[in-house]
Amino acid sequence: MDFQKLANQYKSELLDSVLPFWLEHSQDKEFGGYFSCLDRDGSVYDTDKFIWLQGREVWLFAMLYNKVEKRQEWLDCAIQGGEFLKKYGHDGDYNWYFSLTREGKPIIDPYNIFSYTFATMAFAQLAIASGNDEYAQIAKKTFDRILEKRSNPKGKWTKAHAGTRPLKDFALPMILCNLALEIEQLIDPKLIDQTIEVCLHEVMDVFYQKDLGLIVENLSATDNSLVDCFEGRTINPGHSLEAMWFIMDLGKRLNRPELIDQAVKIALSTINYGWDKQYGGIFYFMDRLGHPQQQLEWDQKLWWVHIESAIAMLKGYQLTGNKECLAWFEKLHDYMWTHFKDAEYPEWFGYLNRRGEVLLPLKGGKWKGCFHVPRGLYQLWKILEECK
Repeated sequence: MDFQKLANQYKSELLDSVLPFWLEHSQDKEFGGYFSCLDRDGSVYDTDKFIWLQGREVWLFAMLYNKVEKRQEWLDCAIQGGEFLKKYGHDGDYNWYFSLTREGKPIIDPYNIFSYTFATMAFAQLAIASGNDEYAQIAKKTFDRILEKRSNPKGKWTKAHAGTRPLKDFALPMILCNLALEIEQLIDPKLIDQTIEVCLHEVMDVFYQKDLGLIVENLSATDNSLVDCFEGRTINPGHSLEAMWFIMDLGKRLNRPELIDQAVKIALSTINYGWDKQYGGIFYFMDRLGHPQQQLEWDQKLWWVHIESAIAMLKGYQLTGNKECLAWFEKLHDYMWTHFKDAEYPEWFGYLNRRGEVLLPLKGGKWKGCFHVPRGLYQLWKILEECK
């Protein structure tokens, strides 16, 4: 495998294709912030603004400014998005809405904890890029909100009836593993260390089920036991694989090679389980007991699942030399570039059917924005440059 040639391929796709697409088409020059609902050619088909995706785009361009090159257009893009979020994204007390109108009026209330996590990431990176302490303070205050809400993330907006079948989900401790590394320069080291250890325990000792060799999406909030219901049986291979490269980063940061080895083991078990043996690609949702899925999109092949899995496999090889990880990266690389890459327009398709055919031609929407593809291209470019 020619690592440098592949590194150049990912670098070029990021800098010459994907980033110019978002810079040209997503910025709202009139009201600020970003359009995320972009058709195949970049035309805007809906102007609602989703806080997840606003925060992710601020983070992405600020991160690239900090780590790749001091391009003024990247900083300008991040700052204008950050200013829109600062002004309209929260209720004044750093409770972050889920979505806004184009002008910034709230549409959906702050029920979703991930609006908070991506706002924190955004303002932490923007503080570094701009040197503006106000952004750092927003990141700190929002992180405090996250910790306050950790035991009941949806708060008064939860749909579940209290006490009947209390569940906790994998997504929050998984995201906090990554978020802790993103903001550690802003937060008290003791709090960061405590947060990391709690999240590592949740991910690797609680949600990871040794008997299955897999991570489950939901457990009993009462006693951490498996629950035999739709949510309790759900496996999301992409989530697990994304989490494992977060854990590998933490293992490196903490100088704990055994943590990296365990993450590689779980990642390989997950991709072997989640790979579609008939058509290729990774399933979106699976049932740990093999029962029929209730999510109609269970067998779709999604952009983020594959690019995050590719990061996990390549990082696993980089850190441990595991040849099985390298073989899986090669398999994922071939699948991504032949199925998600649009040969006619920039950016990648997001949604394929089980056979790998384009299901939706959009390049952005309510959930897909300027994040997984450019972040993945950046990660893979940098890891490939370090591989030998």
